[in-house]
Amino acid sequence: MGCTQKTDSIAVSIALSDNKQSLKISGFNKAIIDDIGRDTSDVWQSLLPVYKMPADTDMKDFQNAQPGHYTIEDSSVVFTPDTPFAKGKTYFLRYYNYSGSKDAWQYVQKKKGTGGSGHKDLLFKY
Repeated sequence: MGCTQKTDSIAVSIALSDNKQSLKISGFNKAIIDDIGRDTSDVWQSLLPVYKMPADTDMKDFQNAQPGHYTIEDSSVVFTPDTPFAKGKTYFLRYYNYSGSKDAWQYVQKKKGTGGSGHKDLLFKY
């Protein structure tokens, strides 16, 4: 067996801000967040989409992302929606895990095709 490099997994967590108008997304490496913060394009913002949970949860993959603004604060990303979160409604952040090696064995074990990346939906209720 050859040597393998251990990859750090990112433990992304979410919490409503103190004023409950924004979503704070944390768990990132500060150096990476600082680099992202210097990026003048807004493309990186599409990597952390926030969605409103539909009544039929089987349809959640077909929802449009909530429009809003992303800012960087320390080592966290803060999402503020254009329209305030609705009381009693459930939302979710879809986090795509881009870390880890993408070798052939990983695809065989997880039965993933090339180009596919796993995601985790982090739910929150307002």
